[in-house]
This record gives sequence, C-alpha cells and structure tokens, in this order.
Amino acid sequence: MKLTDQEFDFLRKLLYDVSGISLSTEKKPLVIGRLTRRIESLGLTSYGEYFRLIASKADPDERQWAMDALTTNETYFFREPQHFAFLSETILPRVAAGETFRVWSAASSSGEEAYSIAMLLAERLGKRPWEIVGSDLSTKVLAKARRGQYPIERAEKIPPSYLRSFCLKGTGDQEGTFMIEAWLRQRVRFEQANLMEALPKLGLFDVIFLRNVLIYFDPPTKRKVVNSLLPFMKPNGYFFSGHSESLTGLVEGLTQIKPAIYRKPT
Repeated sequence: MKLTDQEFDFLRKLLYDVSGISLSTEKKPLVIGRLTRRIESLGLTSYGEYFRLIASKADPDERQWAMDALTTNETYFFREPQHFAFLSETILPRVAAGETFRVWSAASSSGEEAYSIAMLLAERLGKRPWEIVGSDLSTKVLAKARRGQYPIERAEKIPPSYLRSFCLKGTGDQEGTFMIEAWLRQRVRFEQANLMEALPKLGLFDVIFLRNVLIYFDPPTKRKVVNSLLPFMKPNGYFFSGHSESLTGLVEGLTQIKPAIYRKPT
C-alpha cells in the first residue's frame, strides 16, 4: 500500500482544517508509520479510502483516533523553568487575598504542565483559592492526564521536595511509575478543546500557558488562535508562549515583558 502525493496532500489539508497544524512534506514517513496498521486492521485497501472516511465524519471515533495519532504531544514536568520562576517570584506574590487565582494550560497534552503548575500553586498559595484548567484536542492524552500516572523517569525534572509532597511512588504491579496525589489531581480539571473552533465557556484566567504549540501553525493560524484566547484573559493577565515562539507583529493586545512572557493591558 503506497501513500501517493495526492493522498498526502488531502490529509495535510484535512489536518490543517481540523487542528491548524501544518504538516510538512517531511512528515510523510510519520504518517505511514502511524496509520498503516490501523488502515489494514479496518480492511481498507488505500490511504485515500481511510482519509475520505475520517473526512466524512461518518465515524467520529475513528476521526478522533486519527487526530490523536497524528498530533505530536511532547511535554515534560517543569519545562522551561524560567516561566515557573517568574510565576513564583513575580506573579504569585501579587495575588490579592480572597481572589481565586486561575490558570489555563491551553495545550495540556498528558498533563505534565498542568500538574507542574498545580504543585507550585499548592506550595505558594496553600489553602488560598486557586484553580487550574487543562485542555487539549486529543482525548487520548486527556485520559492520561486525568489518570495522573507516569513512568518514573518522567519525574527527573520535578524538585525532590515536590516529589515527596505531591507524588506517590508505584509499588507492586505499579512499580516503575509514580502518580500525582489524588487531592492535587482533584484541583486540576481537564476539558477537550479545539483551539481552531469555538472554545468552551471556561471563565477568565490570570495566566494562560500556550507553549510549544504555535510552532506547528502558520502565521494566520497563530494570529487566529492567540486572538481567540485573549477574551479569556483578565486585565493585566499573563500569557506564556514557548521560548522558540514569538508573537511579535502577530497579535495586538499583548505586551511582551520578558522572552516568551506577555501581559494583557488593563
């Protein structure tokens, strides 16, 4: 079974329309590697037949499976530590007493970013009110996020004091893994959201993390996605992008204050 250029172009347009991701021509081997067995297991005889199936929306579950398989979800705990230092040292000391501090991890993948934020807030704000929402397009990674269980090697970047306070080491048949404490998992809510479509009513946030996602979008899509998030930001709220991403010249309504850190004016 061969993936023709015409079939690949059809998939590229479909993925772009659904998720905003621009799939480069170099990703053709990735598509073959991730979809071939699935297509064969369904008894289909060509990539084009499968692509037409998921494009038709006749099988929403299969369409979701394909999106999950084709979207890359690379993340780890406390990625880009400068952001967590800024959150801890600059933003959190200014939180007004009695206010619920809210953070949105807008491309939360399997939950490492959201739980990293939760550990920091639990330490710095304690019993003061705070909330975290994590969202992602992929139902597969959201299921992992809600479970909050990870291979032990994923704990490498978590500070030792946080490991002791917020994580449980797996034993018995769970050996080689660790799990986020139940009470901390309950402080993080995960929702499915497609940044290319109408977003759910999530309320207003003090901080929005959208990191290492915009690199997959072309400039018009970057502008569309960030502009769709601005109404969810409180005045003087903060927006974090990845350090390899820049919003300069793309978006009005945000002021850069540090590399990959922006603020919404009052």
